[in-house]
Amino acid sequence: LGRTDDQVKVRGFRIELGEVESVLAAQDGVAQAAVMVREDQPGDKRLIGYVVPADGAVLDPAALRDACGRTLPGYMVPAVIMVLGALPLNANGKLDRKALPAPAYATGGGRAPATPAERALCEIFQQVLGLDRAGVEDSFFDLGGHSLLATRLVSRVRVTLGAELPVRAVFEHPTVAALARVLEGAAAARPPLTRAAARPERLPLSFAQQRLWFLEQFHGPGTVYNMPSAWRLTGLLDTAALTAALDDVAGRHESLRTMFPSDGGEPYQHVIPPGEARVPVSVTTARSEEMGGLIEAAARYEFDLASELPLRGWLFSLSPDEHVLVLLCHHIAADGWSMPVLIGDLAAAYQARRDGRAPGWAPLPVQYADYALWQRDLLGDDGGGALAGQVEYWRQALAGLPEELALPFDRPRPAEPSQRGDQVLFELADPGLHAALAELAREHQATVFMALHAGLAALLTRMGAGTDIPLGVPVAGRTDEAVHDLVGLFVNTLVLRADLSGDPTFGELLGRVRETVLSAQARQDVPFERLVEVLNPVRSPARHPLFQVMLADEGVGGVDWALPGMRITAEPVPDVAARFDLTLGFQQCRGDDGAPAGIQAHLEYATDVFDGATVAALADRLTWLLRQAVADPGRRLSEFDVLSSAERRSLLRDWNDTARAVPAVTVAELFEEQVARAPGALAVVSGGVELSYAA
Repeated sequence: LGRTDDQVKVRGFRIELGEVESVLAAQDGVAQAAVMVREDQPGDKRLIGYVVPADGAVLDPAALRDACGRTLPGYMVPAVIMVLGALPLNANGKLDRKALPAPAYATGGGRAPATPAERALCEIFQQVLGLDRAGVEDSFFDLGGHSLLATRLVSRVRVTLGAELPVRAVFEHPTVAALARVLEGAAAARPPLTRAAARPERLPLSFAQQRLWFLEQFHGPGTVYNMPSAWRLTGLLDTAALTAALDDVAGRHESLRTMFPSDGGEPYQHVIPPGEARVPVSVTTARSEEMGGLIEAAARYEFDLASELPLRGWLFSLSPDEHVLVLLCHHIAADGWSMPVLIGDLAAAYQARRDGRAPGWAPLPVQYADYALWQRDLLGDDGGGALAGQVEYWRQALAGLPEELALPFDRPRPAEPSQRGDQVLFELADPGLHAALAELAREHQATVFMALHAGLAALLTRMGAGTDIPLGVPVAGRTDEAVHDLVGLFVNTLVLRADLSGDPTFGELLGRVRETVLSAQARQDVPFERLVEVLNPVRSPARHPLFQVMLADEGVGGVDWALPGMRITAEPVPDVAARFDLTLGFQQCRGDDGAPAGIQAHLEYATDVFDGATVAALADRLTWLLRQAVADPGRRLSEFDVLSSAERRSLLRDWNDTARAVPAVTVAELFEEQVARAPGALAVVSGGVELSYAA
């Protein structure tokens, strides 16, 4: 029959206008109040308040908004409050909402910043999001923010304002106005990362580096932590400038010219002086039909971390104006978020060397060794440093974690994994499903990542993995401003535990996932390596500790770069290893107007336990489950269908097709007939119905 109340929906939140109006009308000096939703710019709905002062009263719109914020949740506070002489009325004496005036927004939308904190936060929003303007009432996420940028925002606040904000605060108070109020009670910032005044004779490894070094000692050299990239370069290439530029990049970033020898079983960082570091580059001629095999062979190169630089290159010349460049970096020296930095510096250095000069970039504020020293000082070698509270959170959050997920394997897990992998590429969501997921996330004050997290957990539980689903999730780990332009291994891994007990609805599950993600992000500084030590799970070389399935938001995307006079296109690089049983990596696509344009994904799997057909079926099931979730988020997980039509037909009809023609004879008659067909058989009937025969 439709609604008979004044409930509206703004940015995914359902709002009762009468509630907001009653709060406004209750403020001192307010004689009348009205609230409406305006969409003065297409797609930008805002809640606007209008007030009429009592006789002799002077109203301050900013003070009224603050008063509303003390009573109402942030999403119900009007973006702008306008003071009018009288509310417009229609011929019947009722409020004429169409005659209410349009609000006068400040430059960035909404009112102008009213405090130093708001002005500073507006500038920080602009810097982090790359915008010319950001209004006080603009939501960080509506302006294009996401989890990684939220971490960068918190880092910028730490440096600029000297305050420590949890990432959770950005999700729960996403506007400048709301975040400024949170800043009033924020703790002082922790010690910033700066260049070490003095370095010890033996530089320690970071916690993440320590784990990769240990795994290499345990399993021997391998390719599982190789990071290969390949590009086709079309145009006249200056090979000498390119190789010199690679040396320049290694000279700029210490992590790329660091070896990892050991003394008495204890590894340390041996940093090669910048003038002495030479990145190995193999330059050979090749034919186009050979490139697939040559790229795969390069990706399978095994580094000797104790005596080699963790970066090397191959340049295959197909013709004078056609080359393929393969760069291989070991994960101990870089992470996915490092690659745009590395390639950006390589392009700048190539341009300079091609012009006959050294690159003129400014010195970096810190190097990776400074970060390793700072990290150990911050956490403490015994876990009792500034992050001791975070360690205790994880100890409680992951208590009783299942040792291993029961995944739908095609064969038993081998005792010694080969670590070979492959992947299935697929479209996880078309633009329509992507938009529906974004809307569902907004309605639950969540993100698309959280919705996909809930979807993957729901799929695994419907496939028999139980109701306690731990997923590994990588986070950038670049929580300090000084490392944003630095190549190195900063990525950390969080273990996010999804609770699917009690057969919740998808909406309820999304709420649980949201709480888990936000709580974990507030404690993301504890290295995964330290977490494994603290929790001390049952170890097995056959499986990854704490989790076996990873969910990765690959929002950083591919690396787009350019060289003067060259056209550069990415070349496919085959998967040569799988670090986990299953990894769902996804990337959200956006149209020119920022609208959802689909989600591209891949499922990387360990070939030891999975066949490609099984993983492809999992991909189809996930998309189908998500379609059901957005159609009815109030549906319980047990009601979700994960079978294809062919599987349902096999289960209900083909495998159940047990109808047989039954002759109208007795069992004894059938027995006699069978005996008659068996020469030398004997039938005995005695004391009831004992029938037997001997051939």
